[in-house]
This record gives sequence, structure tokens and C-alpha cells, in this order.
Amino acid sequence: MDTAPVAVVTGAARGIGAATVRRLAAAGWRVVAVDRCADDPGVPYSLATAGELRSLANEYADSVAPVTADVRDQDALDGAVRLAGERFGRLDAAVAAAGVITGGGVPLWETRAVDFTAMFDIGVHGVANLARAAIPAMLGGNGTGTGRFVALASAAGHHGMWRLAGYNAAKHAVVGLIKGLANDLRGTGISAVAVSPGCTRTALLAESARIYDLDDVEAFAAHQLLGRILEPDEVAEVVAWLCAAESPCITGTVVHADGGFVP
Repeated sequence: MDTAPVAVVTGAARGIGAATVRRLAAAGWRVVAVDRCADDPGVPYSLATAGELRSLANEYADSVAPVTADVRDQDALDGAVRLAGERFGRLDAAVAAAGVITGGGVPLWETRAVDFTAMFDIGVHGVANLARAAIPAMLGGNGTGTGRFVALASAAGHHGMWRLAGYNAAKHAVVGLIKGLANDLRGTGISAVAVSPGCTRTALLAESARIYDLDDVEAFAAHQLLGRILEPDEVAEVVAWLCAAESPCITGTVVHADGGFVP
């Protein structure tokens, strides 16, 4: 019987999600890699493509199963978790890495509620939807088990950002959701942790630069004690470690993988 650990990762086609899939697969995990693989009318920049997701899966032969699914679709996430069980025989970790940034660039009082819809539906409700799908599979029939639930928050979940109040609110919501989930999981053997990256070289950071009318994302480097932009693989290394069996005592909290962004 194959005893390799198994994970479901959303937002998996690029950025920190893709880097997490690569980290886990390289460490011997089997991964169901989930991404919407289409642009969204509520998001003002291009999202990952089906080609990117296929290319990622092709790097690891039979270890990575690509699934095109939107995290706003509970049935689709339920199906991704079922696939993990049917194809790989188990589920040990779920990583909620899907997220977008919308509605920035103006003060909060000049934004509309609709400007935040995709950001909250994908970045907050999408985390909850993954938990609804994955936690029962990790618990098993007797209400206990082992497993890891990791969600990507942000330094913006701890530090006010100029003209990004909606993004601040969304990432604060992820932190609060994880803390509540960890308490719901008390005594089950399953942990729930948030990881808050700093400025990381992703499409989301490029959109942040556009919002601030910056020519280059490198301008954000000054916010971090490291004095440089983080790479997705650096954050993914932290996420992968939190998924591993060696991290059972970390739950109900945030790991700041932010290069010193938040004091």
C-alpha cells in the first residue's frame, strides 16, 4: 500500500500555490492541484491558465492530479477531495492558496461593495469551502484523525495598507477564520494555521504595483527587513513544513513568512 502523504492545494497553477505543489511533490507527496484556470470579470488582471496547471502536473508524472475548479463552487471542491481519496487513497493536508486583489487604489469611502465581491468570495469564502470539503475527509468516521489545514493570509492581515482597506479586511478575515477553525478542531489531531507572506513575486504583487502606479514591484522591497522581494518558493517552503508530520504543535496561529514586513 502506498503510504505517501496526500494534499489538496487550491490556487495551484501559479505563484505560491504552484510553488507549494512543487515543494510537496518533490518531498514525496501526492497532490491534487486545483485552480480556476480562467479569468474572472470581477478581477482586473489575468489569472492562471489551464496550460499552466497542465504544465505543473506534467512535471511530476503521476504524483500531481490537476483539477480545474473554482473555490467558490463547493461541489467542485468536494469533488477534488473525493479525487484525492479515490486516486491516492487518503488526505493529509489541505492548502488554501487561492486569492486575488480587487478594489484598491482609492479610499474606502470611494469603493463600492461590488469591488470586493471576488476578493472575499475567492479569498475568504474559498478558504471556508475548502475546509468544508477537506476537514471531514481528514477526520474520518470517528471524528478524530490527523491532518493539516493551511491558509494563505498576508502581511496585510496584520498591518494597515494605504488604499487597500478591502484587502486588509479580507486577509484579517482569513486569520480570524483559521483561529476559529483551530478551536473547532480542538482535540481532533488536525491543526489549522495561517501563513502571512510579505511582498512576494506573484501576479497579485504586480497588480498591487499597478494600483500604486509603480513601474516595478521592486519598489515594495523597502517594506521588508530583508530588503528584497520574497520568492514564491520561500513561502512555499514554510507552507510545506506546516503540512508535514513534524509540525503538530502549531495550530490556531499565524506564521509570518514576510521577510520582516510586520514588526
